Amino acid sequence: MTKPDESLLAHLNLGKATAYTDQYDATLLQAVPRQLGRDAIGLAASTAALPFFGQDIWHAYELSWLNHKGKPMVALATFVVPVTSANLIESKSFKLYLNSLNQTRFRDISQLYQTLVNDLSACAGDKVSVTIHHVNELIAFQPTWIQGRCLDDLDIEVDTYEFDAGLLKLTGVETVIEEKLHSHLLKSNCLITSQPDWASVFIHYRGPAIDHESLLRYLISFRHHNEFHEQCVERIYLDLMRLAQPEFLAVYACYTRRGGLDINPLRSSSPYNPPNIRLTRQ
Repeated sequence: MTKPDESLLAHLNLGKATAYTDQYDATLLQAVPRQLGRDAIGLAASTAALPFFGQDIWHAYELSWLNHKGKPMVALATFVVPVTSANLIESKSFKLYLNSLNQTRFRDISQLYQTLVNDLSACAGDKVSVTIHHVNELIAFQPTWIQGRCLDDLDIEVDTYEFDAGLLKLTGVETVIEEKLHSHLLKSNCLITSQPDWASVFIHYRGPAIDHESLLRYLISFRHHNEFHEQCVERIYLDLMRLAQPEFLAVYACYTRRGGLDINPLRSSSPYNPPNIRLTRQ
């Protein structure tokens, strides 16, 4: 397995002692080239087009600023980073940047909105969509459940906790099926700090039947794997695509909150609106 050149990540504040500022500072945002992770899964930069569609959907729970009179304001926010962006936004830097708004005055919410769009888009290298939510808004943050069968109910023995794509198998049944599966047992570790990242993963596909026990063992094998959230989802997507060559595939991972942010990467073989999944763990 090819690993990214860690010297290219040396500029990140992740894993380092960091001073916190509550005055606006866009330079706190740090970019990670997506190609570092894509090189590791054999997706060359020379590839004419990405083999998937998707986006990284962030939810922020600790957005605060001052209005023009100095009165504190609070809100929640959703940020959507397109998969075509040159960079992913490193999560600790994202948190530090949002903290820098805490004692910053904005003329009105439209100025705040435009500042977020401009700064996040500059970091990502593509247009980032921003939605600011009132704290009493329920729809976007209402806890729901995941559609389809939960693989976690399978009574299996597990002895592999190191990543192994070779665990994946088809059932051998030639009939094309369509099913929605999910597991709450996805755990990987931060590429830099090795801190655990917890997620529930939703898989929707149409094609040759994937063996459920092998899929669950495969997802569990990420348990000691070090990689950023977005890169893990792209790895899962490509491994399933290579295995089954399905007519359609979507992989959507809902990671638990850290530092007031959660991330939900989606990768699919065609444009796809995922079900509104908001989990109690987030």
